[in-house]
Amino acid sequence: MIESFYATHDYLISHVDQSIHRALMDEINWSDRLIAITGGRGVGKTDLLLRYARRQRDRFPDKKWEILYVDLNNFYFAEHSLYQFAGRFVAAGGKTLLLDQLFMIPNWQKELSDCYYNLTDLQIIFVASPLMQLDESQSELGNIVKVYKLRGYSLREYINLQPEVKTHLPVFSLEDILSNHQQIAKQVMEYVRPLNYLHEYMRHGYYPYREVNRDFSQTLLRTMNMSIEVDILLNQQIEVAYLPRIRQLLYCLLNELPGSLNVSELATHIDTSRATVMNYIKFLKDARIINLLYKDDRSFPKKPTRVYLQNPNLCYALPSRQVSAQDLAETFFYTALHGSQKINADENATFLVNRKTRMDVFASMPKRDVFRYTAIADLEIGHDKCVPLWLFGFLY
Repeated sequence: MIESFYATHDYLISHVDQSIHRALMDEINWSDRLIAITGGRGVGKTDLLLRYARRQRDRFPDKKWEILYVDLNNFYFAEHSLYQFAGRFVAAGGKTLLLDQLFMIPNWQKELSDCYYNLTDLQIIFVASPLMQLDESQSELGNIVKVYKLRGYSLREYINLQPEVKTHLPVFSLEDILSNHQQIAKQVMEYVRPLNYLHEYMRHGYYPYREVNRDFSQTLLRTMNMSIEVDILLNQQIEVAYLPRIRQLLYCLLNELPGSLNVSELATHIDTSRATVMNYIKFLKDARIINLLYKDDRSFPKKPTRVYLQNPNLCYALPSRQVSAQDLAETFFYTALHGSQKINADENATFLVNRKTRMDVFASMPKRDVFRYTAIADLEIGHDKCVPLWLFGFLY
């Protein structure tokens, strides 16, 4: 029985591209017994598991039977529990299970908890939808699971993947970028001109499947539909009958964002209540399709000040839409900072970063004088408080 899973495991890790390295690989404490890798659909969570498995096999070839990747969509689990399978794996000498599609298992939280407390020699690393709420207080796994968040490619990671780039560009902190941006930009430009890659990154650089599928727009469309149909409907246990309303809402947002929300107008358009619209908005945010921007003293369920698509690639999801350079610049900036910095709306600037730094974002150099930090999309090397937008793509 387990042999067939090993056969699939061997095939998958033998075909994974080891030349791609995600920064999160170095941030995870791989010795923890229960690890969750969460992130939006399509950002490469499964590939990260497989690369880890391949790395372990290459390092410890004599222990290759101790680690196993398992897709829980397998029909085997229609008749057998995860806990039963894990027990057999441990009895056969297994040490580490890498689990995918965990949400397909009924009572998956209890199954993981039973494995953790009863199979004390077993390590489990699994990928999770952000809607699975692992780090919330109501989760029975909250005290035992270590959660790591995987984002799509940063501009830096995207540039590092290009075959003509012969160096490994480093990460810079926000503090370094703001205080030394001119020096850093000159340092990076000794090897590459990032501004030359910014436009193509905006169109198709955030998701890691560009190289394996030429029809990026269709793959992006499938990813978004899976986010709605699986991550939202299945994890939130929403009836399929409400799917058209969520799709209608998302279509409106894809046409209009970034911008403010007219909740009443949206409720009328999709024929539902204001409260339901806000719930759907929250689901889309949790599924990493949109980002909500609030003032520092406000949060959900209040209406956000502005709403952005989660990354600039999504701005091109509707071929008929004309995307402005300003919208792309703001979306890029928010996406780049959102995972590692606190970012809020501000009355006097485009964004308030970490509750102290007001920042404007512009597609091109403003004609007025600049008195606060300003990220500018068409700027290659900055001066004073004018910072090239591309540099914020080097935060991870």
